[in-house]
Amino acid sequence: MREPGARDVLRRRDFRLLFLGQAVSVFGDRMVAVALAFAVLEIGGSASEVGLVLACAALPMVVCVLVGGVVADRVSRRTVMVVADLLRVASQGAMAALLISGSADIWILAALAGVTGAGTGFFSPASTGLLPELVPPEELQPANGLRATAVSAGEIAGPLAAGVLVALAGAGWAIAADAATFAISALCLVRIRVPARITTAAASFLTEMREGWTAFRSRRWVWSFVLYFAIGNMMWGAWTALGPVVAEEDLGGAAAWGTVLAAVGVGGLVGAVLATRVRPRRPLVMVGLTEGLFALPLAFLAAGAPVPLLALGSALSGAGMMLGNSMWESTLQRRIPAAALSRVSSYDWFGSFAFRPLGLAVWGPVAGAIGVASALWIAFAVFMAALAVLLALPDARRLGATPSPA
Repeated sequence: MREPGARDVLRRRDFRLLFLGQAVSVFGDRMVAVALAFAVLEIGGSASEVGLVLACAALPMVVCVLVGGVVADRVSRRTVMVVADLLRVASQGAMAALLISGSADIWILAALAGVTGAGTGFFSPASTGLLPELVPPEELQPANGLRATAVSAGEIAGPLAAGVLVALAGAGWAIAADAATFAISALCLVRIRVPARITTAAASFLTEMREGWTAFRSRRWVWSFVLYFAIGNMMWGAWTALGPVVAEEDLGGAAAWGTVLAAVGVGGLVGAVLATRVRPRRPLVMVGLTEGLFALPLAFLAAGAPVPLLALGSALSGAGMMLGNSMWESTLQRRIPAAALSRVSSYDWFGSFAFRPLGLAVWGPVAGAIGVASALWIAFAVFMAALAVLLALPDARRLGATPSPA
């Protein structure tokens, strides 16, 4: 019997709606990855203020993701995702209006970015838990691979579109487009028919959160990888906070930076296509190795590489990230009980991004003290050290592709 592939998954109506909504929403998100940083610079913000605003977007997401995981395991995951999308329509729409009218300040950009981050905190664990309700276990890997292609396409088109819009019309119009994409995502989600879930007697909120924590910490392979992701995301804050500054000073501005970020999407698309096909015997080893490519652009940016070489490093990074992420999510979805999946996923999201706000906020002052290049080299070195420790762990080498009968 042949392994199910992408065509089998795309025959499922509800998966197609989920896929379409994510594809449109990610396009808008990747526009904001460029637009928000340049919006701060447009109104006179510094490198430290760029990092601060981006940190304010990330911190509420980290705070809300644990609550979001419990809520998604208690009620309809689709409903949680729709409400989160509508909240982000409101926050991004307000930010766009302020920027377009010329009345935005740093503090209000930070506050509205925080509201958007809170919505993402509820959306993400619900999204991880919803997919196994729509496709059978044997189709999870190609389904996650297809979702990764949506992310990758957004990585390509979003930054390019944002770079052009920022250069021609200003950052506010790129953020307005993001608000519209959340509305389209909500419309797609509303049309999905989700099978009825079997629920148990409701425990208290804190009890269910503790049960999720027990399911998370009892699996060493889960928390070991989440710790690695946490370190990697903190180091990646150097790229996010310092990259636009380097682009503004040395690479040619927003259009050049949009091109570099679009290369992440080109590589990600290759990685996502591979994810629909690969079936590694030791998926966690593959996750560690592919995610390690994520650090390459840090070294290239630190070395003062020109835009074409920086784009090449970004492409390799995107390929590794998408391939690794799809295999990681498939492994979680296969091995974590469905009733606890959103809660375990919420601890995954929380742990992975817990230090990201600190990473976004700290690298501007660090670069001010020791220089941008030195700060980027430090981030790259720490990332590589964390990868070496991870691959030395027995759990990464022992876990197979499918759960044992026990």
